[in-house]
Amino acid sequence: LVLATGARHSYFGRDEWESSAPGLKTIEDALEIRRRILLAFERAERTSDPDERTANLTFVVVGGGPTGVEMAGAIAEIALRTMTSEFRTIDSTTASIILLEGTDRILGTYPPELSTKALRQLRALGVDVRLGVTVTDVTQDGVDTNAGPIAARTVVWGAGNEASPLATLLGAPTDRAGRVEVGSDLAVVGRPNVFAIGDMAHATSDGVAVPGVAQGAIQGGAHVARVIRADLAGTARPSFRYRNKGELATIGRSSGVGVIGGLELSGWLAWMAWWSVHIVFLIDFRSRLLVLINWAWSYLTFRRGSRLITGPWSPRRRVSGAGAEDGDREAVEPRRNAH
Repeated sequence: LVLATGARHSYFGRDEWESSAPGLKTIEDALEIRRRILLAFERAERTSDPDERTANLTFVVVGGGPTGVEMAGAIAEIALRTMTSEFRTIDSTTASIILLEGTDRILGTYPPELSTKALRQLRALGVDVRLGVTVTDVTQDGVDTNAGPIAARTVVWGAGNEASPLATLLGAPTDRAGRVEVGSDLAVVGRPNVFAIGDMAHATSDGVAVPGVAQGAIQGGAHVARVIRADLAGTARPSFRYRNKGELATIGRSSGVGVIGGLELSGWLAWMAWWSVHIVFLIDFRSRLLVLINWAWSYLTFRRGSRLITGPWSPRRRVSGAGAEDGDREAVEPRRNAH
C-alpha cells in the first residue's frame, strides 16, 4: 500500500478562516480565487462609498513562500496591466496588493540573496511587502494583524500546509504537521509493507527533511518502486536519497528567482527557466504546443485568456450603494467588456 494523498491548507487551528481566505491547492481553488478577484473589481466599480471601494481594491496575500510570492505578483499584474482599460469609474492601477510574511524575509527556503532580489522585484511591481507581520484573525471584512487591521474584501491564504487527515485515521505515527513518519525506505514506521510519499510523508535524506514539492513526490514514487522490486528479488531495500534539482518562483510577467544545480538565477532568466521547465514536463507534444501558444499569446498581448466570473447560480439582484453583500456575490452581473 502506498499513501500519497497529499496535503491541505493549514490555518493553525483556525479552520473557520478558510471561508474568508481560500488557499491554492486545486483547480477549484484557483477558480474561486479568480472569481473573488474579478468580483472585487466589479464591486469597486459599482459602489459609491469610497471606503468600500478602497476595501474592494485591497488584496491581501498571507504567507511569503513561493505560493504567496507568485500570487501577489500575479494579482499585481492583473491590476496594473490586464484590467487597466476595463472600467469607467475606477483605476485598477490604484489597487493595493499586500503580502504579509511573519518572518524577516520572504522565500525562506531560498538563499538569502535571492530572497532580497525577490523582495525588490515584488516592490518594483507595486506589491506592499510587510515582514514580521502575523495574522490574528480573518473575516469577510479583512484581516487583523499584530500591526493593526487591514480592510480587504479579498484575502488569499498561502501561509502553511498540513498533511491529509488519512494518516491520523490510520493511527500511523506523525509529526507536528500531521505527516507520516517513514524510514529510509519510505515505509511507514512499524508497517514495512505500507509506504508514504509526497506531502503526506515526513521523510529525510542525509539527515535533512525532504521538502514538500513535486520533485520530492516524484523521486519518492520512483524509490518505492525500486523497494518493491528489491522485495520481489529478495535483496536489501535501498535507502532513499533526495536530489534537489532546483527551485523556481515567478514574480509577475517576466521576473523570478531560482536555483538550478547550485546556480542562482533571478529576473528574466529565472522566469524563462520556470517557463521552460513547465513546458518540458507536460505529458505530450500536443499539450506542450497548446500551452506554448497560449502563454506566448498572453505574454505578447498582455491579455489573459478567460475573465469570466463563475460560481453557483443565483437569481440576479440589483446591486447598488456599497456593492454586493456576502450572499450577493454570485448575483453581481459582470459587465460585458469585463469578460
